[in-house]
Amino acid sequence: MSSQLISSPIRAESGITVSEVVSRRQRREFLELPWQIYAGDSAWVPPLLLERKEFIDPRKHPFYQHGAATPFVAYRGGRPVGRILASDDPHFNAHQRDNAGCFGMFESIDEPEVAHALLDAAADWLARRGRTRILGPIDYSMNYSCGLLVDGFDKPPRVMMNHNPPYYLRLFESWGLAKAKDLFAWWFEPNKRINRWRPRVERAVARSGVTVRPFRRNDLPAEILRCRAIYNEAWKDNWGDVPMTLAEFQYLAKFLLHLAVPDLLLMAEVNGRAVGFSLTFPDFNEAARGVNGRLFPYGLPIGLLRFWRNLKSVKTARLLALGVIPEFRRQGVAELLILRTFDYATQQLGYNGAELSWTLEDNALINRTIEAVGGTRYKTYRIYERAIGATNGRPHW
Repeated sequence: MSSQLISSPIRAESGITVSEVVSRRQRREFLELPWQIYAGDSAWVPPLLLERKEFIDPRKHPFYQHGAATPFVAYRGGRPVGRILASDDPHFNAHQRDNAGCFGMFESIDEPEVAHALLDAAADWLARRGRTRILGPIDYSMNYSCGLLVDGFDKPPRVMMNHNPPYYLRLFESWGLAKAKDLFAWWFEPNKRINRWRPRVERAVARSGVTVRPFRRNDLPAEILRCRAIYNEAWKDNWGDVPMTLAEFQYLAKFLLHLAVPDLLLMAEVNGRAVGFSLTFPDFNEAARGVNGRLFPYGLPIGLLRFWRNLKSVKTARLLALGVIPEFRRQGVAELLILRTFDYATQQLGYNGAELSWTLEDNALINRTIEAVGGTRYKTYRIYERAIGATNGRPHW
């Protein structure tokens, strides 16, 4: 990757330059910029820098085995004032029959010139790769963190979910981005509605013969393969979906399973056949709040020890994935997975709340199911889109 300085008249007048991240210093500035943006935001949770550093490392993240991405930083007077990650996934375009690229990991001060310069840089990078549409915010693909928060700013983000200032909506739309799709996040607390629904679920699963069990701890590699097969089958017709490669699925599983509560990882079966699964994790963000992003300050595991200590007192969770293969939908499988998760989390772990996220706004079946068993929609995330084009390697609008 060669360093490239991108400029335009509006940026020159504003003293803004945008550069690809090629040096250690630039990488550090890219990773640490959120501390500047969210200095006064009490809902923000500092990300773990070690994990974020690995996420954008082409030598370590399996996305780069089939896709490409480049991070950029915007500067004014030598000071970083914004960042963006442009990514191109040929698997997505082949699966969706599209010609789009993505932008993600966006952060900017509240100045349109900075945001527009960053988005221009991402669009330019994608246009030079022949893409004609840009989607975002999406970190690589919809399998990772995605969506711009458009309501619920006062509530902290749960693990692997985005958070941003309200003014990002204005910055995006002033560049010409338009809504492509909304994603919903749901909140569960102990309530009477979930108990009223329980008899109906039990009757449905009695007819279908569905059983639910925790993952087999002594057979995790095979369980991961079962999950991936269900995941790719259950999501294959969803808007924006791209199947996860085996390397990507194993990479994510390795990260999450270190912190998992085994009895919150559930497999649904019919006559021994795996037909659905749900993955629920303690909200690691609760534990990360007191670490300030650094697990090894001064080279010592001070932050890591504090994180593990804080993890013991976490009382909320995120239901990260809930999938049922198409032929076994409408048979109480999803409802049973939610009920079993809810029962164990509240009765055995003492959890007082959990987020289920995310669902597509037009997925009426799963959204009705979540509402029926007591979920409340409490946050909305938005994916934006805009057409781009290429003329001599430069975008034109």
